[in-house]
Amino acid sequence: MNASDPNVPATDPPVSSAPLIGITTYLEQAQTGVWDVPASFLPKVYLDAVTDAGGIAVLLPPQPVTRAVAASVLARLDGLIVSGGADVDPGLYGQVAHPRTGRPRTDRDAWEEALLTAAIDAELPFLGICRGAQLLNVALGGTLVQHLPDLVGDDSFQPGEGVFGPKTVAIDADSRLAALLRQDDDELDVHVYHHQSIDRVADGLVVTARTEEGVIEAVELPTVPFGLAVQWHPEEETADRRLFAGLVDAARRHRDAGTTAGISTSTTPGTESRSTAP
Repeated sequence: MNASDPNVPATDPPVSSAPLIGITTYLEQAQTGVWDVPASFLPKVYLDAVTDAGGIAVLLPPQPVTRAVAASVLARLDGLIVSGGADVDPGLYGQVAHPRTGRPRTDRDAWEEALLTAAIDAELPFLGICRGAQLLNVALGGTLVQHLPDLVGDDSFQPGEGVFGPKTVAIDADSRLAALLRQDDDELDVHVYHHQSIDRVADGLVVTARTEEGVIEAVELPTVPFGLAVQWHPEEETADRRLFAGLVDAARRHRDAGTTAGISTSTTPGTESRSTAP
């Protein structure tokens, strides 16, 4: 290699300090060009939210999973987002499907439940969004309201197909959520799109935001450094990336702490070796 060649960098570029954030995806029938096939799918707004906040987005499509597979996937990531999407299978919380509940997506349920469980075990920072909040509650033993209009009497939480409903949520002032938002008042205007909601809250979760109707819109898991889930859609708020910035910051701290813990100084000066401990 010619060191004087101006097209060859003198040194390798520095490794990016941006943490890797895995985002779960849909598995849907998709059309593109001449193809009409099942495909991994995720709205770009999720990717933009992560990259705007300084992270690197990694897509995690539904696939066969075991506890070992989930742990292996998360070992390569610094943070996790469980995205929105189809209804959680009511069989997972001991109920018969409501007439308005969508068909079960058992592959996605199993995949995301395994990832969440592994994330909690590893104390990997995670953010659940809409379905992600509901699945977190179910995975920990809670239940869902299968059709919210039966409870609140209207369709304001899902006004129409592809139409987000504006809601104001009251936030617990002592919550991690409030600390992330760093605002003077305890209310936030959000975009909602869910016809189901958290019902019986799982043991260990703490409710940190509700609407004026009393619908739960945010929960936290205080036993981990960063475990937060909201039923609204923060990825739609392009001018407000505070939740994603909080996740990315927590993911960077998690990665740096693991790197520090996994490096031991060798007896030979100027060298170091990585621990093989899990």
